[in-house]
Amino acid sequence: MTDKLQVQRTALGRYKSYPSYKDSGVEWLGEIPAYWQFMPLKHLCKRSGLYGANEPAEAYIEEGVRFLRTTDISDKGGLVRDGVYLSFETVSDYILQTGDLLFSRSGTIGRSFLYDQVRHGLCAYAGYLVRFVPGPEFFPLFGFYFTKSLQFEHWATTSEISSTNGNVNAQKYANMPCPKPPLAEQKAISAFLDRETAKIDSLIDKNERLIELLQEKRKALITQAVTKGLNPNVPTKDSGVEWLGKIPAHWEVKQLRHVGIAIIGLTYEPADVVGPDEGVLVLRASNIYDGHIVLEDNVFVKRSIPNRLNTKVGDILICARSGSRALIGKSAMIDKALVGLTFGTFMMVFRSTCNDYLFYAFNSTLFSYQSGAFLTSTINQLTLSNLNSFTVPVPPHDERAAIAAFLDRETAKIDSLVAKIHEAIDRLKEYRNTLISAAVTGRIDVREAQ
Repeated sequence: MTDKLQVQRTALGRYKSYPSYKDSGVEWLGEIPAYWQFMPLKHLCKRSGLYGANEPAEAYIEEGVRFLRTTDISDKGGLVRDGVYLSFETVSDYILQTGDLLFSRSGTIGRSFLYDQVRHGLCAYAGYLVRFVPGPEFFPLFGFYFTKSLQFEHWATTSEISSTNGNVNAQKYANMPCPKPPLAEQKAISAFLDRETAKIDSLIDKNERLIELLQEKRKALITQAVTKGLNPNVPTKDSGVEWLGKIPAHWEVKQLRHVGIAIIGLTYEPADVVGPDEGVLVLRASNIYDGHIVLEDNVFVKRSIPNRLNTKVGDILICARSGSRALIGKSAMIDKALVGLTFGTFMMVFRSTCNDYLFYAFNSTLFSYQSGAFLTSTINQLTLSNLNSFTVPVPPHDERAAIAAFLDRETAKIDSLVAKIHEAIDRLKEYRNTLISAAVTGRIDVREAQ
């Protein structure tokens, strides 16, 4: 916490401090303005620590009262679009009122939500959420902003660690110390944070949209190169494939089965999983991120790995099956640092003598179009047969190399720009968190801030 608070003071130097402070007596809360109070959350509420309803999925109906679960609440404290519903009679004792605060007590510990009937419609809440009804001297929005602070994050993390079952129950939430400025000041701080976080969120949204546009440009650039080549004046011919259209006259059109070999990954049991010093790393869908392989959340297996299932330089690793449809068809290339690993049963690799070029074909609209044709509401995977039947335009060897070199260079420029924008977004999110943390604990005085 000390390092993060120092960042606060540096980042928020343009805001003034309060005239004097006192020790709150709570290590993670630190000093607060001298005239502020702090007290357990339950003393700030009319009703405290109320558990939600436990209703099975079989009871859900198409329309009715929205039934809020921990998975319906986003990290920022909003509601996801799609929800589930129950009859009013089923949840009549759990209907929320505007201003109610909800906390997640299991799974996503500390996730919070401020209910507003006008914005959210009629809602009830589920058993893994805990409800608090703020009293007249505790402004609900101020309480919600406190739950987005570094101090609250620290409290929730340490409370979860100290719990024997990883569950922060209603009693713990009820006894959590909270700062309590005068009511008018709570409202002023909340209004300031509404205004300033809206500006930050707008900048984040614009940057995220810019990333989307750059990624669209990247895919369009790749698709143009792997379907039309680099020479805009080259003679063309009909490819014979309706959705592919015309291609350079000297190119061929082939199915992947005639270009290389696709291999299904390793099947292993939970008993095969071992520590990192004892086995071979298994590449899975979660290791593919933006066309690259990221070695996080790794799994290792201890067993004899057939040579064909050991990764080789130039292998294209493809996600064939995943709980997330968005991951299916995602691919990345194996480089020297990743040789000798293996890949799981929901993965495939494709091997050929022209993978430098094919890697880009796999990252074009050609591949996403064809892979999407095999995904339905009941089938969420690519099979070996599916992949082998995919159609690709194939230039001569020298031209394949030139296209791959061109795309290496041009996509690297886009990727570098995207990485810088991601860094900017991370800094904005960090500043947002810092600003909230400093305002709700009195490290900065924002009552008159413009």
